[in-house]
Amino acid sequence: MKKKVLIIYTGGTIGMTRTENGYAPQSGQFRLAMKAIPDLYAAQMPQWDMVEMQPLLDSSNMTLHEWNKIAQLIADRYDAYDGFVVLHGTDTMAYTASALSFMLEGLDKPVILTGSQIPMCEIRSDGRDNLITSLLIAGGDKVHEVCLYFGGKLLRGNRATKYSADGLIAFISPNYPHLAEAGITIKYNEAALRQRQQGGLHLQLLENVPIGVLKVFPGIQFELFESIMTEKLRGIVIETFGAGNIPGDGDALLPIIRKAFRNGTVLTVCSQCPQGAVSLGTYETSNALKKAGAVSGLDMTTEAAVAKLYYLFSRGFDKESVKAQMEQDLRGEMTLS
Repeated sequence: MKKKVLIIYTGGTIGMTRTENGYAPQSGQFRLAMKAIPDLYAAQMPQWDMVEMQPLLDSSNMTLHEWNKIAQLIADRYDAYDGFVVLHGTDTMAYTASALSFMLEGLDKPVILTGSQIPMCEIRSDGRDNLITSLLIAGGDKVHEVCLYFGGKLLRGNRATKYSADGLIAFISPNYPHLAEAGITIKYNEAALRQRQQGGLHLQLLENVPIGVLKVFPGIQFELFESIMTEKLRGIVIETFGAGNIPGDGDALLPIIRKAFRNGTVLTVCSQCPQGAVSLGTYETSNALKKAGAVSGLDMTTEAAVAKLYYLFSRGFDKESVKAQMEQDLRGEMTLS
């Protein structure tokens, strides 16, 4: 019996058409474009259906509301399909992939996010291969997690980050191996894949918890950011230099962190370097963060750290529990030493 795959079309470049104001998604147009691709209906392909979300969005306009809609669609139709393909714009695809990896607890089927850098309406579109290969992966029996497929590489969703704005290799997984490579055949890296999950799917929708991201730069005046550290801010990801370093001895930052912690804010430290891990306390310039109780994001991407904070606070955990779980590997998003 053929496997069944549900395509969830959210918008993004892959389905955009030319308009007088530039490329934009238009309802119904992508389904017409798919009819012009005979390979989608070949005998080797899984059976597929498509749901078009409304409104269709450029991914820069994606919010928690859309993440919840996508996750709810998957949960509602989980038993009816063997796999899922989410068509999505590239700008925030890694954020959505990370969020879905946490929201879909107990996932035991493939959820593959993909899109394109060139719309399907153009001759050289990379969308055809991305869509066809994603459908084959979603209709297979190798993958049991949220992934991102792009440019011949299958990546763990919460390990991916956007690398290029205009290259066809748009995403990389700097701290975790590829799950598969699509050449003449699709070659899976069996050792890198997550194991089957037991207990069935449980959906955790996300609440719109106030979370921020702060990128450290040379000469940063930390006191300028003190005003945002109110009791309303539940979590913040700070992108530091190297292995967790900040400018100076940290004296300017310490009072701000202490204020944030008094207000219940969880501060997670990630590195601006795509490859490598945060190691708080290794250098003197990261000691201020460690002493103040900041959480090490280890080798998590910023996208995964943000999604993880949303998830943990939406679970209703208190500050100390969130801090503890931010340093635990929940969905393959970080490497524990």
